[in-house]
Amino acid sequence: MTTVSPAQPSLTSNDAAVLQALFDAESSPSSGVTIESTRPSWPATVNISDADLASLKTQEADIIRQVQGDDPSQEVVKSALEKIDTLVKEYPSYPPAYTNRAQIMRLLIDLQYKQSHPETQTESPDDALFTPEADSMSSQIFTDLGKAINLATPASPADSLSTVQARLLADAHTHRGYLLLKAARVRKNGSILSEDVVIPERLRALNADELEEMASRDFFLGGRFGNKVAQQLAVQTNPYAKMCGAIVKEAMKKEVEGGQDCT
Repeated sequence: MTTVSPAQPSLTSNDAAVLQALFDAESSPSSGVTIESTRPSWPATVNISDADLASLKTQEADIIRQVQGDDPSQEVVKSALEKIDTLVKEYPSYPPAYTNRAQIMRLLIDLQYKQSHPETQTESPDDALFTPEADSMSSQIFTDLGKAINLATPASPADSLSTVQARLLADAHTHRGYLLLKAARVRKNGSILSEDVVIPERLRALNADELEEMASRDFFLGGRFGNKVAQQLAVQTNPYAKMCGAIVKEAMKKEVEGGQDCT
């Protein structure tokens, strides 16, 4: 008896190259970023002296230590937020002050929500970001991440970056991408915390797909600057990859079914 194997879908070399670029996280062009450890930490536009930078790093470390305990109180987190606010006012061109403030505000939002809703159990505490009570701080988080990115991004894509600069850009883009993706899921599925879902004002005109596309772009850039998790998320959220994947999957299914029918 002759055994007939199911037909195997075939791809042209061009098809394979396109699919490789769309679905392989390692194909993200992080190689297009030149990182030089000998470069100054920040671009000249930041305009902060080396002495002030050293002082800022020390102050930052002290502030972050305040909130790194297992269970910091709201008072401790609010105190840290006040101190980082002061740094932002004194050194408005210093990128890490904005990313640190964004993290501290996320922590405060979570603590405040748990206090006001002690009965609520949630699989995703970041849903609290999209409640009416958190609206002001949520908007500020997006503003701060955008400000940090703008301050740290080189004037030209061809410019080299310092190690510190690349790390901040990788983390800030990834952080914002995560929040945008969360906003997209909340917009699409509704919040499990409350019927009152509040998306930050600047994002309210966008639908779930548009928010996810923005997240994908941030993940792409986060991966480009070196964040491996962002590289994977960029592939998973890439709308073109998802569309192409659905088309290829359907085409392969039909080709296999067609081959089986011939048996």
